[in-house]
Amino acid sequence: MKKSSIYLLIILLFIPVFKTIASEPTSAYLFAYATDKNSNHNGLHFAWSVDKENWFSIGPEHSYVKCDYGRWGSEKKMFSPFLIQSPDGMWHCVWSMNERDGAFASVSSPDLVYWGRQSYPLVMENGNCLAPEITYDNASKVYTVTWLSSDKQAYAVTTKDFKDYGSTKKVAGIANLRETAIISGKTETGTLHQVSWKVIDGLIKAQQLAAYKSILNAENSSTDKERFASLKSVDATITVDASKPKKISDLLLGMFFEDINYAADGGLYAELVQNRGFEYALSDKEGRDKDWNSYKAWSVSGDQAVFTIDSVSPIHPNNKHYAVLQVNQIGAGLANEGFDGIAVKAGEKYNFSVFARTPEAKKGKLTVRLTDKNGKVYGEATTKAISSDWKKYDAVITVSQTIADAKLEVVPQMTGKVELDMISLFPQKTFRGHKNGLREDLAQVIADMHPRFVRFPGGCVAHGDGLGNIYHWKNTIGTLESRKPQRNLWGYHQTAGLGYFEYFQFCEDLGAEPVPVVAAGVPCQNSAHHGCSLGGQQGGISMSEMGNYIQDVLDLIEWANGDVNTTWGKKRAEAGHPKPFNLKYIGIGNEDIISDIFEERFTMIFNAVKEKHPGITVIGTVGPFYEGTDYVEGWGIADKLHIPMVDEHYYNSPGWYIHNQDFYDKYDRSKSKVYLGEYAAHLPGRPNNVETALAEALHLANVERNGDIVTMTSYAPLLAKEGHTQWNPDLIYFNNTEVKPTVGYYVQKLYGQHSGDEYLTSKIELSDNRDDVQKRIAKSIVRDSKTGDVIVKLVNMLPVEVNAKLDLTGINITNPVASRTLLTGAPDDKSAKPVSDSFNAGDNCKLPAYSFTVLRFKTN
Repeated sequence: MKKSSIYLLIILLFIPVFKTIASEPTSAYLFAYATDKNSNHNGLHFAWSVDKENWFSIGPEHSYVKCDYGRWGSEKKMFSPFLIQSPDGMWHCVWSMNERDGAFASVSSPDLVYWGRQSYPLVMENGNCLAPEITYDNASKVYTVTWLSSDKQAYAVTTKDFKDYGSTKKVAGIANLRETAIISGKTETGTLHQVSWKVIDGLIKAQQLAAYKSILNAENSSTDKERFASLKSVDATITVDASKPKKISDLLLGMFFEDINYAADGGLYAELVQNRGFEYALSDKEGRDKDWNSYKAWSVSGDQAVFTIDSVSPIHPNNKHYAVLQVNQIGAGLANEGFDGIAVKAGEKYNFSVFARTPEAKKGKLTVRLTDKNGKVYGEATTKAISSDWKKYDAVITVSQTIADAKLEVVPQMTGKVELDMISLFPQKTFRGHKNGLREDLAQVIADMHPRFVRFPGGCVAHGDGLGNIYHWKNTIGTLESRKPQRNLWGYHQTAGLGYFEYFQFCEDLGAEPVPVVAAGVPCQNSAHHGCSLGGQQGGISMSEMGNYIQDVLDLIEWANGDVNTTWGKKRAEAGHPKPFNLKYIGIGNEDIISDIFEERFTMIFNAVKEKHPGITVIGTVGPFYEGTDYVEGWGIADKLHIPMVDEHYYNSPGWYIHNQDFYDKYDRSKSKVYLGEYAAHLPGRPNNVETALAEALHLANVERNGDIVTMTSYAPLLAKEGHTQWNPDLIYFNNTEVKPTVGYYVQKLYGQHSGDEYLTSKIELSDNRDDVQKRIAKSIVRDSKTGDVIVKLVNMLPVEVNAKLDLTGINITNPVASRTLLTGAPDDKSAKPVSDSFNAGDNCKLPAYSFTVLRFKTN
C-alpha cells in the first residue's frame, strides 16, 4: 500500500466523528455467522443491514472470536455458531467444534469485540454435538442449550452461567432458530439480532483497527526501495546521560531448551545409538509410521541370527523391551544405524555399554565394532564374558579413521540365545567431560552465548499432548535403565537420557540459573480432543490426584535445594551432586489456554509453592500471544494472585517489532515482572536472515530499556537437526558433524556477551524526522557494573547508511579506543557473521545499511 493510502486510513480511523441527523440509523440488524473458508478456521463473522435485505459484511472474513479447541491445523474449527444476548446485555455464543466429540464450545462477550474464556462442556458420553442452539427462560433465568447428535436425536442441558450444567436429557427436537442471509453473493446461515448502531459501529472500528495493524505488521524490507526511494543517508547524534543510571536485570539474555527438531536425542544429548532401549513405539508417531517400533534403527548383521523383541523379564519395569538374539553361527550380530549414521573421529575414544544375559551353559564375550556400509572396521573392542543374569558390560572403542556414517555392531562370540538392552555408545569427549553428557561442539556454541539462565524441558513438551503425556521430572532422574521414556509431543521419542539431573548440571556448567517449567495441572493447548475422559486439551488432572501432583512439584524444589538429609536431596547426592543446585525460579504452565480448569489448578500449585518455599520465584503464564483472551485473562490471574513474574510468548513479523517499540514502556511497574520466554521474528517462508535478526536486535534494544520490568528473555526454538525439523526458524541448525549458527544466533550472542546491569539514558536526533526512518534506528546503552564497561548497541534497519555521532560527555572513558563488532548484510542474507575491529571514541560511527553495531568502552 502506498504511504498516502496509509495516512488516509489513519485519518479515517481516528478523526472525530460528529453525528448528524441523517448520518446513522438509531439501530440496525446484525447477522452472526461462520463460513467454510480456510477449512472453517476463521471463526465468528458479522454483517449488518438496515432492511434485512442488503447485507454488508464487516471484514469480510474478519475473525471476532476463533475456536481454541484442539490442535492447530486439524482442529480449532467453528461450525454453526449460535449467538444470543441475555437480559443483562451479555452475549453468549455456542458452536460445534467437530463431528466427533460430545461437547460444544461456549464463550461470552460484553460487547462482541472482547471475548472471555472459552469452555467446552462434555455433555455426551457417546455421541456428538451438532448445530447447538440457546434459548432463555425469563421466569427461571435459565438457559437451555439444545443440539442434534449423530443418532438423529435431539438433546439439551440447562445452565444459569455457562459454567455449571444440568444433566443431559433427550428432547423432542430443536427449535431451528437460525436464519439465512445473502452475504457477498453467498447464502449464509446464522443468527439475526436488532442492535443499536453503536454496537455495529464498535465492530466496524475494531475490524478497521485490526486491518490497519495488519498493514503495519506486514511491512518488510521487500518494499524498502519504494518506501525510502528519496533517502540517501541519515545523520544521527546520540547523547548519553550517565548521571542517572537505571538498574536493569542482569539475567536478561538466556536460553530456552525444548526437545523439538531432535534437539535432545540425536542432538545435544551425546548418545550415538538410536533406540538404545528398544522402547520406540507406534504411538510415538500416533501410528503414522508402521516402521516406528521397538525394531527401529536395528538390524541383524550377517545371515546366521534371528532378532526378536521380548518384555517378559526386563531390567526395570520402566524399560520393558529388550532384544533377543538367536545366534546360529559366530560372526552374526545386531547392528544399529544411529541417528542418520554414527559420526566418529580418528584417534578418539568411545565408551560402549550394554546390559546383557544369556541362558546358555557356555558363556561368551561380546565383540563391538564400528563399521561402514561395506563392513570395513574403524574400531573394535571386547567385553567380559556375559552371565545368566542382567549385568552391565563396558568397553572402550578407539577409532582409527574419521567417518560420518558408521554403524555399531554387537557380535556375540558364542552361539545360542543372547538378550541385550540399553546398548549405548558415547564419545569420551563430552561437554565438560561428563558421562552421559552433552555433545561437545553443540553445547559449546550454546555456552558462547553466555546465557544467564536456561529454561527447560519446554515448551509444549513440558505439559504434553494430553494428561498421559505430561512431562514428569521424577521419570527422568536416577539410573538410565530406570528412567521412563515417553512419546515426544513433537512426533518422536524421548529416552529421558537427557533428564533433570543433566539439565541442572548443564546450567551449572554454563554458570546459568536453572528455570525448570512444570505443567499447571493441564496439558498443552495444542493437545488432541478431550474425548470422554477429559484427558486432552481442555481437561485437567483430577482434583483427587492434584495433591500428589503438587507434592511432585514441591519434591522437585527439595531435590534441587534440599540438603543430603532430606528425602529428595539425598537422591540428588546419590546421583553425584551433594551440593544443592540453588534453584531460585520455577515456571508453572506454558502458554496455556487460560480456562477455569487452568486457573483452579494453577492457583493450587502456586499457593502450595508460595507457602512451602517463599524464596522461590514462581513464573506464571499468559498464553501464546501478545494480545487476546489468554493474555488478558492470564494477566488478570497474575494481578489477583500477585504472581512475581509471568511468561510471555509471541512470534511476530519484523513489522510488528518496528511498530511496537514502546510495547514494554506501557507496562505498569508495580505489577508482575516479565519473562519473555519465547519470541522470534517470522517472515513468509520462515527464514532466519539479516532482516529477522535485526528485528530481534531492535526488540532487544527496547527490552534493555525496559530491563526493570522485563527480567529475562529467550529466543525460541534453540536447536534444529537438519532433516528432522518440525519448526522454523531456529537459532542453531546442526547435523552429525557440523554446527551451523544462524544470523539470529549472532545477535543473541552479541547481546549475551555484551550485557549490562545499568541502563544509561540517551537521546537521538536525526537529520530526517520521518516516522518510518526513526522507527528503523534503535540504540541501547548499558553499563556492566562488574567491569565498568559501557556498551553501546546500535541497530540500523534502513537501506542507507547512518552517520552516527556519539556524545559520551559524562562517561569517564579510560581508553579512547573501543572494541567494535559489526553484523551487516543484505536483508535476505542467511550467512552474515559479525566482524570485529577497533573504534576511536572521537570518530563518527558509520552504521552500514541493515546492520547491528556493538561498541564497548572501558571506563573508570
